[in-house]
Amino acid sequence: MNIDPSTTKYMIKARLQADGIVEKPDVVGAIFGQTEGLLGDELDLRDLQKSGRIGRIEVEVSSKQGKSEGEVLIPSSLDQVETVILASALETIDRVGPCKAKINILSIEDVRVSKRQKIIERARDLLTELIKQSKTSGIDLTESVRQSVQVEEIVHYGKERLPAGPNVQDSDAIIVVEGRSDVLNLLKSGIKNAIAVEGTNIPKAVADLSKERVITAFVDGDRGGELILRELFQVAEVDFVARAPRGMEVEELTQKQIMKCLRNKIPGEQFMEMYGMAAEGKERVEKEIREAEAERPAERPAEKVEKAVEREKPERPHREPRERRVRPEREPREPAPAVEAEPEPEPVVEPEPTKRLSEAQMKLKDLINELGSTSKAKVLDANLEVLKEVAVRELVNTLKADAKDVSAVVFDGIVTQRILDIAADKKIATIVGTKMGNITKQPASVEVWTKDELNE
Repeated sequence: MNIDPSTTKYMIKARLQADGIVEKPDVVGAIFGQTEGLLGDELDLRDLQKSGRIGRIEVEVSSKQGKSEGEVLIPSSLDQVETVILASALETIDRVGPCKAKINILSIEDVRVSKRQKIIERARDLLTELIKQSKTSGIDLTESVRQSVQVEEIVHYGKERLPAGPNVQDSDAIIVVEGRSDVLNLLKSGIKNAIAVEGTNIPKAVADLSKERVITAFVDGDRGGELILRELFQVAEVDFVARAPRGMEVEELTQKQIMKCLRNKIPGEQFMEMYGMAAEGKERVEKEIREAEAERPAERPAEKVEKAVEREKPERPHREPRERRVRPEREPREPAPAVEAEPEPEPVVEPEPTKRLSEAQMKLKDLINELGSTSKAKVLDANLEVLKEVAVRELVNTLKADAKDVSAVVFDGIVTQRILDIAADKKIATIVGTKMGNITKQPASVEVWTKDELNE
């Protein structure tokens, strides 16, 4: 509603109820007609409106099921006493047009109070801006000098002259980002071992670096970041993946956000498993094997197969022997039988399969088989009943937030050190996954099974 601010000190708000269908002209006519002569010449509505002491009467009315309801606003520049008398007179109206009606005063608002509140809020914003400017004026000089030095630190790496930090040449660990501005932002945070790929066409220099150094792909949290990751997994060896928060870019992150993202990086193999990129990785491994055999047939092909497979599937760590583990561990350094090592120990394990798989283990076996290729996880109670089902990517946060009554977790993903540490901390007795990741320390309180072990 349009209210003339020059005539407004107070705002009378009233609710209208009519036993029939009425329109705005009917309501305005009833207000003028039924208050005429009621309050004397000094408070006659028509005279007050002509002199500008009463503003335009605004009415909003709607009809439903043969009845009408609405709101009436009357702006007033009269004093408080005259305004409340005028408002009280509105409640004497008992008809609007041909219908019975009733008007109730909801409130009389002092418009100047709301104006004062707006003045206070705007003054607060202006003061905050002024204080911010005064604080940053002294910082700007040092910050501009620091940034100019950081820009000078950017070097160009390789034949493609990729933007990179000064430590890329000598560092054992490299952070791969998307563009020059990302490298600049990492330099501001003191990270000098970043290199930019400058688009989705991954340069050969980055692919060569990935064969010699530990590579962490640090990409934006959008569709473009996902495309760069897919390209990287196809042409380079990515050891870890870190992503900016969803919808944000690396160049926008603060130092604290950058450090948090890098601390929360996950192994490349686990990322491929979680986001369905494992098939692409297998194709790349098979392609590398074919190319290696074609180029150098004199070398031992089994060794090449093992190296290619190890890049996609991390070597299972040594775990303390349990009663159910009768078969010996794989030979640590015999490449030739690496691909066919699984079938050999079966004669040793064969005599006691029924003894090893209890009723609870059979239920865990059924659950892990149901989850095949779904990238989901089931959180179980002490009776192995499902408490909740979540995506594998949300499993860590779910267990951290609420692990009450959780006795076991079955998920379609790689068992990592992080999952085991959380399980030990939350007193979760059993973890079941598709395969083992790079485990450095096995908690004694957590029983771990893989899909292959339960299906033997």
